[in-house]
Amino acid sequence: MPEGHTLHRLAADLEAAFAGRVVAVGSPQGRFADSAALLDGRVLAGAESWGKHLFVAFPGEVFVHVHLGLYGTFAVHPEVADVPDPVGQVRLRLVADDARGAAYADLRGATTCELLTRAGRDAVVERSGPDPLRPDADPDRAWQRIRRSRAPIGGLLMDQTVLAGVGNVYRAEILFRHRIDPLRPGSTLRVGQWRAMWDDLVVLMAEGVRTGRIDTVRPEHTPEAMGRPARVDDHGGEVYVYRRHGQDCLVCGARVRTTELAGRNLFWCPGCQRRFRSRAAAAG
Repeated sequence: MPEGHTLHRLAADLEAAFAGRVVAVGSPQGRFADSAALLDGRVLAGAESWGKHLFVAFPGEVFVHVHLGLYGTFAVHPEVADVPDPVGQVRLRLVADDARGAAYADLRGATTCELLTRAGRDAVVERSGPDPLRPDADPDRAWQRIRRSRAPIGGLLMDQTVLAGVGNVYRAEILFRHRIDPLRPGSTLRVGQWRAMWDDLVVLMAEGVRTGRIDTVRPEHTPEAMGRPARVDDHGGEVYVYRRHGQDCLVCGARVRTTELAGRNLFWCPGCQRRFRSRAAAAG
């Protein structure tokens, strides 16, 4: 499933290609046909993301709400000589063809593609936690949920109602960078630990928006600095623990481990992220 930085890049690409332009809106697959007909021939006002939710805005405070889910793609083609016929199960197609030239975008395989009013859009946002990539985000909203929960912090970070936009990669990497046991109860964290993780996410995810890949290793652990081969993975980027099960930790040399938490693979280093034991348990 795409992480939050991917959705912010997608919103920016849609803005650049279509904002302020009259667009033809269609649903070649047919599942969005009625809603597409209401938007066809209107000006696309803009696009934004909140966590893993994408909102494409039209005049009159009407929004196309998209959630890509596990398999969805929204391919934006900003400058083309001709718009080709749709291929495959295209649920939503946007086309602009004017003095600026031609552009189109095709949505396939999304979990959600629906038309919402402002109230509907705001309801989706209200159910979501703060997004580290948004300047209006309030990290204390997430902290209030974390500090009251006995659930593992590794699960809480992936809960989109607690924190929006963080997926499996950023979850694993931020916990490693701050040497926190993924199974540690959220309520045992200190507020300073949470704010340090939040500030780190803001920087790392913003870099992901800029580069289109997830890089989390510090300068001293890059392939160039360590004289090691670059990572080869379809997700791209240099990471500490994600998808590195059984490999040596780049920091301490211990073997990276994986387990399942809330139906997702969880990666961590038992050397750098020591098992958390509360003072009460230690005293007993």
